[in-house]
Amino acid sequence: MFEKILIANRGEIACRVIRTCRTLGIRTVAVYSEADADAQHVRQADEAYPIGGPRPAESYLRGDAIIEVARRCGAQAIHPGYGFLSENADFADAVEAAGIAFIGPKAASMRKMGSKAGAKELMQAAGVPVVPGYTGEDQDPALLQREADAIGYPLMIKAAHGGGGKGMRIVRESGEFAANLESCQREARNAFGRDRVLLERYVERPRHIEIQIFGDNDGQVIHLNERECSAQRRYQKVLEESPSPFLTPELRAQMGAAAVQAGHAIDYVNAGTVEFIVGQDGGFYFMEINTRLQVEHPVTELVTGLDLVEWQLRVAAGEPLPLAQDAIVQRGHAIEVRLYAEDPEAGFLPGSGRLERLRLPAADAHVRLDSGVIEGDTVTIFYDPMIAKLIVSDADRPRALARLRAALADSEIAGPKSNIEFLERLARHPAVVEGTIDTGYLDRHLDEFMPAAQADEAGDADLLAGAAVAELLAQERRTRADAAASNDPTSPWAVADGWRLGHGGRRSLAFLRRDQRLELSAQGSAGDYRIDGIAAATVEVRGARLAGDELSLRIDGRARRLRALGDGARVVVHDGERRLRLDAVPVYRHESSAAVGSGNSVNAPMPGRVVVVKAAPGDAVEAGQEVMVIEAMKMELSLKAPRAGTIAEIRAAAGDFVEADAVLATLESA
Repeated sequence: MFEKILIANRGEIACRVIRTCRTLGIRTVAVYSEADADAQHVRQADEAYPIGGPRPAESYLRGDAIIEVARRCGAQAIHPGYGFLSENADFADAVEAAGIAFIGPKAASMRKMGSKAGAKELMQAAGVPVVPGYTGEDQDPALLQREADAIGYPLMIKAAHGGGGKGMRIVRESGEFAANLESCQREARNAFGRDRVLLERYVERPRHIEIQIFGDNDGQVIHLNERECSAQRRYQKVLEESPSPFLTPELRAQMGAAAVQAGHAIDYVNAGTVEFIVGQDGGFYFMEINTRLQVEHPVTELVTGLDLVEWQLRVAAGEPLPLAQDAIVQRGHAIEVRLYAEDPEAGFLPGSGRLERLRLPAADAHVRLDSGVIEGDTVTIFYDPMIAKLIVSDADRPRALARLRAALADSEIAGPKSNIEFLERLARHPAVVEGTIDTGYLDRHLDEFMPAAQADEAGDADLLAGAAVAELLAQERRTRADAAASNDPTSPWAVADGWRLGHGGRRSLAFLRRDQRLELSAQGSAGDYRIDGIAAATVEVRGARLAGDELSLRIDGRARRLRALGDGARVVVHDGERRLRLDAVPVYRHESSAAVGSGNSVNAPMPGRVVVVKAAPGDAVEAGQEVMVIEAMKMELSLKAPRAGTIAEIRAAAGDFVEADAVLATLESA
């Protein structure tokens, strides 16, 4: 076994590898960019070295700099994690040439899978089922149009090099093909440097099932069963689980055998994932092999009881696979979701900024957290905005879903917006609960997972009352603490009850829920209140007590128990099913919100890099016409004209970095 390894990655995967190495007594070396100098993987590793600027191309994609660090510090192996250089065959070759072990598959295996077209042809020759399509090198648009028409619609255009949902388009009729082809090729060229595409029949309402495989240097290849990843949005996985609620034992055995067959076809060594698309009739087709450890590998670990990173290290050190196929057992059910800094209500726009509060459930036998950040850290614009992976397990699927819902209820993120509320709705949706969701369901029915555009005061009356009471109790607690620290701790003014001579005074409260202002008034103190303004009615609250984050109270005679968390700037209340998050605002000053894009400008919605400018001063544009494309956090954002008019100015060029809300283009006055 190795004595010291270098981790050529960042974030939660780097911390994950460090954790396993620590249990095995292996010293770890981290590398970091300028943006990650204070990151958790840097703090947790035994040694850490800077390798360049904040952009990936200046640091984590610099294979030469990483190998030089490994040489200098005496690392015997390099673990690439996932993303960045993990599937770069040239990097794997360079690591081996430097006399350092690469903890992953051989470069030759990567190259065979580096092209989706070549991989498909190889798998077809090996007898692995593939989807009908075109994988030829001739990329003449007219030929591609003819091939598409011959394959039939619906059809998918896919970048031949790359992954992660980039360079993929669904075409439903012949007349839409040319425009989608151009868009797909441009995205592939920007993301992967090559614009070759392949065409394949699109399977309607498919399931996405992937099989975890492992191979060793003795030629053994086994599988560790499946993970289902059918809950997806724009080809990005949202929820992963094992075992699949869709597979029968017979189909599971067939897919496992096909995955092993695929591994043998490319002489696979170390961890890999064979991805299949599965039709409603149970027919399954090869998609690709991810020649690395997957983000969702903890799901497999929890149902098999294995440490896949440890297996990676042992195989890379020359040891045989620790277990044979017949020794692999699967117990219980596991589910993973990813907590992101993003705004689902704004098209899942990635977020960035300081994590002012990061509250996650306590890890135990049923809950696991893989994270690369802690409270106070910053989610930077330069990398993926994932905050943590939340993985739960239990004896069966209903219990695992219950664990997931409880764990999400215990989670709260303040600073950048997050997808927690979206995930809570997902975990309760019938398509997930009943195990019927397909890969396109979220895109077809996204509104079912979004909160109402306006606050539903009647439906959320108890939550709103709880939030008000939590804030009132917090005000009283702060007043008592201030009085206790003053020169007159017994002053009657130490009671925050709004008392006035001759009558019980009123206290006013103001909150923002999204962009809606809510104003309440209350009389009373010490847990007994009369609150006006909730669902246009008066609510009587008695016996309210806040112990930690547990709020117990009687609302109009009904006893309720809620979770309540506040810090003076905001309050979050949860009843076990629903979440209400309110921002506290000044009572006597209405917050003015600046108009976003007055109708005369195109603004950057977040920090990013301009990819392409599609208009020039003097150009006439229609409302909704694409003016510019920016890239941020692995995502392209199309910026469109707010109205019809003539371009007056273009204030950014391709390659420029821009800040959030920057004006990138203006229109002449209407």
